[in-house]
Order: sequence, then structure tokens, then C-alpha cells
Amino acid sequence: MTNQPPDWLHFWQRPFPSANTLLIEDEKPVLIDSGFGRDVPALLRWLQRSAIAPERLWLLVNTHYHSDHVGGNAHLQSHFQIHIPAHRWEGQLINNHDPEAWSARFLQQPVEPYHVDQFLEDGDELVTGKHALRVVHTPGHTLGHLSFYLPEDKLLICGDAVHHDDVAWINPFREGAGALERAMQSLERLAQLDIRLAVSGHGPMLTRPQEAIERARQRYEQWVHEPEKVGWHACKRIFAYALMIHHGLLRDRVSDYLLSCPWFRDYSRSLFHTEPEPFVPLFLKEMLRSGAATWQDEPLVATTPYTISPDQQRTGVLLVSLLNIDRRGNKDGG
Repeated sequence: MTNQPPDWLHFWQRPFPSANTLLIEDEKPVLIDSGFGRDVPALLRWLQRSAIAPERLWLLVNTHYHSDHVGGNAHLQSHFQIHIPAHRWEGQLINNHDPEAWSARFLQQPVEPYHVDQFLEDGDELVTGKHALRVVHTPGHTLGHLSFYLPEDKLLICGDAVHHDDVAWINPFREGAGALERAMQSLERLAQLDIRLAVSGHGPMLTRPQEAIERARQRYEQWVHEPEKVGWHACKRIFAYALMIHHGLLRDRVSDYLLSCPWFRDYSRSLFHTEPEPFVPLFLKEMLRSGAATWQDEPLVATTPYTISPDQQRTGVLLVSLLNIDRRGNKDGG
């Protein structure tokens, strides 16, 4: 048995702002993670190339409910009546139209609403025909994060629980004070599985999954003793992602944008013990030092490769955030 994916597993390693997408081709095809909302046209083209029309999909399953993983759900559900299962803890927030669903308000990453049709629990199985996906509850990054294990193929679909060369950012303000410990416990569970190949939510497939799991465990273990690292990692990941979906922010808008963000205020006060306004220059200095962002003359842009929308191609750098920062620096929401 090689570390190559089986021919019935279609893997699309997607650039940001979308997460990776998978398609299990079987009697009842299953799509896993639909990507960022504006990337739906690219998703539909990929399904056509994969010879599985959207209307043939049995289920659209998400590893968790962040915008880069579920942004295409609403379109696929409304146009093709696809059923969407999720873990109960995330599905109930979504179906109740809770403002904390998707952490959309906290992250300032709106998600077009959809309906969860089935609640999944640890140990459930999704039988697609010849294959069965065993549900493994892997909380940490989010409370309802799910992985999927196919024991006969020794294949793991792990979302953001494990990456090739990074770890998932931790959000104690929406996922609870024990989020880091839960992430470590989830890694311990995954380490007990017989895995030859793992598919992460970002980056390439993991051909040495146990090594990736151990690297992640060691990094999280370090964070237990150095909790500020939790904050630096999360803030840099969240803001870099914001720069991607906005296609950069102009120099005179960056500070207003950060101060309007709930995540920035929470991390600055709780993990760095600094009021948000004086934390802005410290944070920007670290973004530049680490290479997570760079100035391109006036705009601050993310350095990680990402795709931009046709509207952004026409208009260039966005002058405002999703929070509608006006020209006087006033902020709505947050």
C-alpha cells in the first residue's frame, strides 16, 4: 500500500481564502468542505471536471464551521438541495441563527446562512457505498470540529486538527478556556489511529501523518507554558486572513480596522494585558517582522499566496473593511 490517494478520492489543494476540498466518489458522493463563499464558481467548475455534478451529491460535510470551510454551503444547499450534517454543538448555533455561529461576528467574516440537516456525534458512520467515514470528534480549533477516518484505507480527513507545517490557531474566547487542552487531547486521539495518509484543511496531503501529529503536539505543549504564543499565532493568522479577503488595507485604515475587531480587543486585553490602541503598533511590528504581511507602498498585504475576486481585480485594494469604516474613522458594529 502506497501513500498515494485512492482514485475515488478527489483532492483539491486550494489557495487561501478557501480551505482544501475533497470529493468521495461512490454510490452516494460526499463533498467535504466547500471553501470561501466568493470561490463558489471555482468549486462548481472543479466538480464538473471531477465528473460529479452538484445535484448528484449525497451530503456536504464540513470539518468545522469557519468561513473558509463552509462559505459555499448556502449556494449548494439552495440550488441543489444538498443535505448538510455537522456536529451538534455547531449545528444548533447555525440553525438557531445564533450571532456566535461561525464565529462570524468575532472574526468579522460573514457567512451566508444555511441549515444543518443532521447532527453528527463521535463514532457515527457515513456509509457512501463501498466506503464508510467514521466520525471522530476533534475539538480544539472549534468545539464541534470533526475528523473522518476510513480504517480500511488507513485514511484520515482531519480539517484543521493537523497541518503539514503549522497548527490551528486557538480561540479561547469563543471555544472556551480549555481550547488548547482539547486540541492536544484531539491530537492524542488521532495518534492512536492507524493512518498512512491524512488530508488536512490547508496545504498538501500528509504522507507522514504521525510525524505531523507529533510536531503539532510538541508545539501546543510549548504554548501551555508560554500562553502569549497562543495570542501571537492566532492574531497573525486572523489578520493575515483578513488582509487576504480584503485584498489589503490602506495604511491610514489599518489601525481603525484592528480597533474595530472583537478578536483584536479580546486578545490584546486578555493575553497581552494591553489596551487595544497601544497594542496596534506592537502587533504591526510583529506582522512585518515575522513576514506575515508587508507594505506594498500604501497598502498592507498578506504575504501568503491567495486568490482575489473579480471585483478586487477591477478595483484594487479595498478601501474599507466589512465593518464599513468610513472616511472619518468611525466604526459600525464590533
